Amino acid sequence: MRRVTLFVNGTCKNGKVVAVYGTLSDLLSVASNKLGIKASCLYNGKGGLIDDIALIRDDDVLYVSEGDPFIDPQNEAKVTSDPLAAHTDWLTLNIGGRLFTTTRSTLVSKEPESMLAHMFREKDVWGNKQDEHGAYLIDRSPEYFEPILNYLRHGQLIINEGINIRGVLEEARFFGIEQLAEQLEVAIKNSQPPEDHSPISRKEFVRFLLATPTKSELRCQGLNFSGADLSRLDLRYINFKMANLSRCNLTHANLCCSNLERADLSGANLDGANLQGVKMLCSNAEGASLKGCNFEDPSGLKANLEGANLKGVDMEGSQMTGINLRVATLKNAKLKNCNLRGATLAGTDLENCDLSGCDLQEANLRGSNVKGAIFEEMLTPLHMSQSVR
Repeated sequence: MRRVTLFVNGTCKNGKVVAVYGTLSDLLSVASNKLGIKASCLYNGKGGLIDDIALIRDDDVLYVSEGDPFIDPQNEAKVTSDPLAAHTDWLTLNIGGRLFTTTRSTLVSKEPESMLAHMFREKDVWGNKQDEHGAYLIDRSPEYFEPILNYLRHGQLIINEGINIRGVLEEARFFGIEQLAEQLEVAIKNSQPPEDHSPISRKEFVRFLLATPTKSELRCQGLNFSGADLSRLDLRYINFKMANLSRCNLTHANLCCSNLERADLSGANLDGANLQGVKMLCSNAEGASLKGCNFEDPSGLKANLEGANLKGVDMEGSQMTGINLRVATLKNAKLKNCNLRGATLAGTDLENCDLSGCDLQEANLRGSNVKGAIFEEMLTPLHMSQSVR
């Protein structure tokens, strides 16, 4: 009866002595049970592949592989023979096809709870796959792994220009290097430009206007113009929907057919502005000044201020023929000497509104609240049918 000593490929520790009998397949089956691996190849001490059981001699030392190429165990024996070098032996990592040479202590010491530390703290515990040169195979990005390895070497986060810091963060998370991941998250946060909510100035906006063809729609939806001086500018057909125009100076500006739906115009000055065909549905113009504005379009296009908040506005002397102020709020507003001929004021809150000297001929005030409203010096008589609910 022959007997042989079996070792896992690449090692010279924890060997098993077994008897040789039957076929080569029988011996591989015994090796699988004894070494706890899926044995598929046998090598002699010189790396020769054994493909016939008759080639095995008594007391041979054989190395069992799961199909990977022969790894000379002498390389390991040279390192592990020195107990002081157990955690400083050199190893090579094959990261996505690129080789990195480092020491085991580098991978283990800095972040002892990381996945890298667990992979390489004790040899062969994880069964790490190796290439034909003995380098450990890890399918990750080498570009993002390099800053991580340097961090493990000297503890400093250094990322070369052109490397996406988010990619490095993902690799740090993958390898479980928590302290580095926290540093990277802070670095990413600090690299983000601060959110700029500062209002757009007149100079910036004029530059936009000059760069936009006259036939193109300029979209300013949701932008912040708070306190800006936009007086006397040509702002026709611009989309100011939901924009912040509070306290803006819009005196004598041309806002013909502009969209100011749900815009904030509180405290703005629109004296003498051209508002023909403007859309101001549900806009907030509380406390704004609209003295001498022109809402009347000769072509018949009517301005629409339905549902707008016009509390305390001063619209004295404005031309508002045919304007739609349905269910708008004009509480405490000043509409002295306004032309409201044919205007729609149905359901409008006109409480304490000053309508002295207004032309309300054919205006629709059905359902409006006229409590405390002033109707002195009317140009035309107000018929009761105009205000009956």
